[in-house]
Amino acid sequence: MDDCAFVFAGTQLATHAGALRNEMQKLEVELKFVGAEPDRLEQQLIERGARLGGTMSQADEYFAHPQRNFAETDEALRVRSEGDRRVLTYKGPKLPGAVKIREEIEVDVGAGQESGLKRILDQLGFRSVAVVAKTRRSWQLTYAGRDLKVEIDDVQHLGSFVEIESVTDAQSVAATEAAILQLALELGLGRASKASYLGLLLGAKREDRGDQT
Repeated sequence: MDDCAFVFAGTQLATHAGALRNEMQKLEVELKFVGAEPDRLEQQLIERGARLGGTMSQADEYFAHPQRNFAETDEALRVRSEGDRRVLTYKGPKLPGAVKIREEIEVDVGAGQESGLKRILDQLGFRSVAVVAKTRRSWQLTYAGRDLKVEIDDVQHLGSFVEIESVTDAQSVAATEAAILQLALELGLGRASKASYLGLLLGAKREDRGDQT
């Protein structure tokens, strides 16, 4: 193969790899609202054809990276415990927008493998930061052509919240964002927040300690 052909083949490979990454990348599009009236909200969801996914208890343990500050890089790594299920999740930096948009990568961990997973994280230098515990009631509906989840959360130490979210690809972010904002308006939800539960929990703990830094 001559140099020109080699460069051409390399360019084709790079283009294909880039397209594959874009295809595989999943973005979480989400908006959180403080406070909720569950009975009224659930009746509104039923009227819109929403389906109840179930009620579950979740414990999200977040980890700090040994060499970079996730608070500065706007990333997150967590292990979610939900019954016998364990899920390792990486969340990338938030992207610009009226709602919270970020890359999300999730890997299911086999039952009984949690201790091994945490040993690996410990050996790599990751440190447990906090556990966010909540009870979640999850609804699913199709709205404005988008598959959305409406999560009604009772978060320990923080109170009640509602999240509207969807996981989509880059090409569908704008349509998903518009659907979430329109549904929130129709449901009459309260004050929106792009903060994470971890950020809110750590902030509350600092206030309890009287830490002004």
